[in-house]
Amino acid sequence: MPLDTITLKNSIKSAYLANLPVPDMTQIAQVDAMSTAIADAIRIFVEGATVTNTAGLIAPGGGGPVTGVFGNTIT
Repeated sequence: MPLDTITLKNSIKSAYLANLPVPDMTQIAQVDAMSTAIADAIRIFVEGATVTNTAGLIAPGGGGPVTGVFGNTIT
């Protein structure tokens, strides 16, 4: 599932704009561009992670509840 980069970008943008007393249109455009770049960088970083399952659940042969613990590593 991809990250919601639009919401991430808008959150970053809001944080920057909240610290500018009265931003003009140029500052708003710059903050918008920077927020987009930061959100894209975060998306690329997170999507580059690799999850390796090392253990899982075991289903009994004759039926019944599964047992076990999920195990994984993230790199």
